[in-house]
Amino acid sequence: MKHMSLAEIATACGGTYVGDDSLKTVEVNGVVIDSRKVEPGYLFVAVKGERVDGHTFIPSVFAKGAACVLCEDAPEQPAGPYIQVSSTLEAIKAIAACYRSTLTIPVVGISGSVGKTSTKEMIASILGQHFYVLKTEGNFNNEIGLPLTIFRIREEHEAAVLEMGISDFGEMTTLASMAKPTVCVLTNIGLCHLENLKTRDGILKAKTEMFDQAMPGAQIIVNGDDDKLITLKSRTPQPTFFGLDPSLDLYAENVENLGLAGSRCDFVTKAGRFTATIPIPGHHMVYNALAGTAVGLALGLTLDEIRAGIETLKPVSGRNHLIHTDKWDILDDCYNANPVSMAASLDVLTNALGRKVAILGDMGELGENEKLLHYNVGCHAADNQIDAIFAVGELSKELVKGVHAKDPDGKLICKHFDTKEALFEALPLLLMQGDSILVKASHFMEFPEIVKWLEDHGN
Repeated sequence: MKHMSLAEIATACGGTYVGDDSLKTVEVNGVVIDSRKVEPGYLFVAVKGERVDGHTFIPSVFAKGAACVLCEDAPEQPAGPYIQVSSTLEAIKAIAACYRSTLTIPVVGISGSVGKTSTKEMIASILGQHFYVLKTEGNFNNEIGLPLTIFRIREEHEAAVLEMGISDFGEMTTLASMAKPTVCVLTNIGLCHLENLKTRDGILKAKTEMFDQAMPGAQIIVNGDDDKLITLKSRTPQPTFFGLDPSLDLYAENVENLGLAGSRCDFVTKAGRFTATIPIPGHHMVYNALAGTAVGLALGLTLDEIRAGIETLKPVSGRNHLIHTDKWDILDDCYNANPVSMAASLDVLTNALGRKVAILGDMGELGENEKLLHYNVGCHAADNQIDAIFAVGELSKELVKGVHAKDPDGKLICKHFDTKEALFEALPLLLMQGDSILVKASHFMEFPEIVKWLEDHGN
């Protein structure tokens, strides 16, 4: 964070400053809600969570050198100044919006049903060939994480790539009003967060709230192969469309599958064409590279810079991260899951050499059709001839039913486990040397534990 004083912060959030007036001009170095991350000169935001109340840590953050505290309850005998507000969560959003308004760098806002994080990583890799880039880390893409990410933008940053995740109407308006993107990217409209958004048309409406909050003249970049996003052709000004269709603004052709080593293809743009190797497996990575190419061109990068950004992309843990062990290869895609991303990951697994094994778990927030959607994933796994499917969780019983429906003769190995512990007991007898193993489930299933088990037992 840069150039924002305590007085400006109090004004931005409508808070009451309490403390030495001579300190009002002090500029904070950063903003955090985790007391463990407080450094000298930081603003600590005391959030009342379900299990922990940040107000209890106010004495300790002052001891660490915090410049100020943002709080709802006035602290007893504070060792420094504080700003009191009715809601700290609402306050940090207002402060983030104010801080963003002082920045002149390009800001790329990314959303979509599937592929937000991998697309964010691709765009950041490409822009990193020309700019010093700040990008969203981890799951800091919601109404708490996004403002904390915005506060991380410092004097040296030349561009920001911000991921925005939502689950209900109005949330994108809140996020985009803070981010104020100069470039808006939508990856696709799939089946996720149906509990609130109900239909894909609902998802489209919620995601496109971003456009109304973007900076004036913002460029809009969307997947033209998506049947919902292509309807934005009637929008004025018209977005830039990417995909595999040669009629789009930029497209990929001659896609060559390199298995788990990735893919190679030709990118055709109005600025020229180039060939690049995408080092992460999956057909969806071609779309990510197309989105990154479109953003790169929008921000003035050369084709050589864009190619270099694509080819030097590094995998993120939990996102199609290929891990080699002495016994087997692990495709760690367990950060999160929905029906579309689950199907895409199974498609990636089909490219593997040797026996293909999928360890799959429950998917959350799917609404009233959750059982059918799990069943359909099982059908997809069987249609793709995945050699062995091991499912964990209550809803994944439906996934197993889908496999059996498509494989009535039992040619594929398919087993269900109520718990990860039961799976661990069985895996030594189920896995074979040379297996390629996909691990995927929604975040709440805590499947990184399975990845760790496989790593520990694979070497």
